[in-house]
Amino acid sequence: MTADEKSSEEYQVNDDAAEIAGLATQFDIVRYMRRRCEQYGLKYFIVFNLPGFEAEKLSAYSIVSNWPQEVLAKYDAMRMVRHSVGIRKLRLTTVPFSYDMRDWLGEAGADPEFGDLLEIMTDHGMLVGHFFPVHDALGNRGAVVWGGDNFALKREDRLMLQMISVHLFNRLAEIGSAWKTGQIVLTEREVQCLSWTAAGKTSLEIAEILGLSEHTVNHYLNQVTRKLEAVNRTQAVVKAIRRGLIT
Repeated sequence: MTADEKSSEEYQVNDDAAEIAGLATQFDIVRYMRRRCEQYGLKYFIVFNLPGFEAEKLSAYSIVSNWPQEVLAKYDAMRMVRHSVGIRKLRLTTVPFSYDMRDWLGEAGADPEFGDLLEIMTDHGMLVGHFFPVHDALGNRGAVVWGGDNFALKREDRLMLQMISVHLFNRLAEIGSAWKTGQIVLTEREVQCLSWTAAGKTSLEIAEILGLSEHTVNHYLNQVTRKLEAVNRTQAVVKAIRRGLIT
């Protein structure tokens, strides 16, 4: 690697780290991860806390994911978290690794249901999983798994995804901690949507004002309502004004 290439890679690492640090919600992180999937020729991602030996459902440990619902439902119904070679390996190593899903499902057993799961995953293009063991500042262990049909990641891409995965897991831990301690952090869009709601605008009207879809506006308002532990948008507006989050 030349000095210029190394300098360029360092700038990219710093830029990505700064961007991840600025992500304020899980929704922001999901959008970021979708962009990274496109960049590296991947399709799917899931971030989860490392399941214990007694775990039965991966969904109970999932933090963010874009797995198709039918895949996750089938995975949980079969208690695959107990059979997963990948999860067993996550308990033993902190080194990233990849699995061809067809191989580890084959190792899991001869039950016909495993074949059904493999068929569903194949239909969705979930042929390979790139596993990145991670932990947060408190030592809680987890993993970020990027998947799709891209079997051969270049070395520099793998290193970049490893860095991204570490920062994402820690940022998710920070976001979760902020919600648990009562620290309310609203994104610019959330403040805009809530402010227009306070002004008496409907979701459709806010969507037209901000150039968003009505669905996106509703998502932001639902996020705000949950963050403020309000029962509805009207109460969310009142709580936000009292906290000085909007005027």
